[in-house]
Amino acid sequence: MPPVGTARDPRTARSQRRTPRTRAAGLLLLVTALAATACSGGGGSGAGASKAGGTVKIGLLASLSGTYQAVGTDLRDGFQLYLDAHGGQLGGHPVDLVVADEGDGAPTALPAATKLVKQDKVVAMTGIVGAGSVAAVSPLLTESRIPLVSSNGRPVVKDVSRQWSTSFLSNEPGSAIAQYVHDTVQGPVFAIGPDYQGGWDELQGFTDAFVKAGGQLANPGGKTLFTPFPATTDFTPYLTQIKNSHAKAVYCFYAGGAAVDFVKQYAQSDVRDVPLYAAGFLTEGGVLNAQGDAAKGIRSVLNYAPDLDNATNRTFVSAWQAKHPGPPTTYAMASYDAAAVLDKAIAAAGTDVTPERINNAIAGLGQIDSPRGTWQFGKNTHSPVQKWYLRQVKSDGRTLSNLTVQDLATIGN
Repeated sequence: MPPVGTARDPRTARSQRRTPRTRAAGLLLLVTALAATACSGGGGSGAGASKAGGTVKIGLLASLSGTYQAVGTDLRDGFQLYLDAHGGQLGGHPVDLVVADEGDGAPTALPAATKLVKQDKVVAMTGIVGAGSVAAVSPLLTESRIPLVSSNGRPVVKDVSRQWSTSFLSNEPGSAIAQYVHDTVQGPVFAIGPDYQGGWDELQGFTDAFVKAGGQLANPGGKTLFTPFPATTDFTPYLTQIKNSHAKAVYCFYAGGAAVDFVKQYAQSDVRDVPLYAAGFLTEGGVLNAQGDAAKGIRSVLNYAPDLDNATNRTFVSAWQAKHPGPPTTYAMASYDAAAVLDKAIAAAGTDVTPERINNAIAGLGQIDSPRGTWQFGKNTHSPVQKWYLRQVKSDGRTLSNLTVQDLATIGN
């Protein structure tokens, strides 16, 4: 067993095409079977229960390999930063943080989550990068009655009784910036993103709100262009489509390696002078360093920027930069907040810490003091009611950074 408070880390248009129903049905059967197995294996409300002063076991599931490894690493490190600042404890209990690799999505996320529930018997779970992973893991956690405090974009789920998010719903970034884009751009806007669940949600959030505000899409037929994922590395044909549409601006969602490819190729294309707006993940974290000057001027929307002027953020940024190169990301911030939520909930759970007591305690939490500014869980979605910010990539000394331009909107319910 690792030292208390440290992580056990494994080695390190809508869419023009949909996943065949047979594959979806097969995954559903796998989810159901594994959930049943987990429940029969003792993953219920008593799993991992801790008595007074005993160690609490928390599961952190994140992409530590694959396309979104950088995001998953930030989720892990943000949570660990909070633990380090609090003596390796949450709610007065020493923490055994069990880290599992989500990989690239549901096929690897579900077995990893099942191990955390069935074998490791965690009392709560956090992390999770992909919206598809959340959808796959949710039935397992619901059946096991284990609360999930996810720390990256989450899709809309029917049963949120044990689902809490410290980040956002996947359709919210686009919704938050749509009015601004409509008011700023004089003409039609081209919408483009990757063809998977997260891409569909992110782009729908923008297009629905943009059209509702009176905007017009430059896309043929008014349908978002979705690019094959993860196969697309050459965006030239799609950039040609943007040029031919005579769009006055572009709105996109890309992250990870695809974000680097898209930004670099955009800057070298015939549409390089067309203003580019995006969900903030396009220029967040390590991808900005890889993009370099090609990212200059890009305006994005996100729930966090490292230059926000509040005491909690200054403390967070200072602690992060003492251990990591570069400024913290929204991924690290949301995971740091997930630890803060669990800290408060475990303390409120009393001496007998069980999944049910933790979940009930989370439901009773009020405002959370966060680096992004104070927020609280929405009653209907269990996702933050929070402020969103317009950011722009500019030089900040010798480095590029996403600097805050203005507040956009407060979203959540």
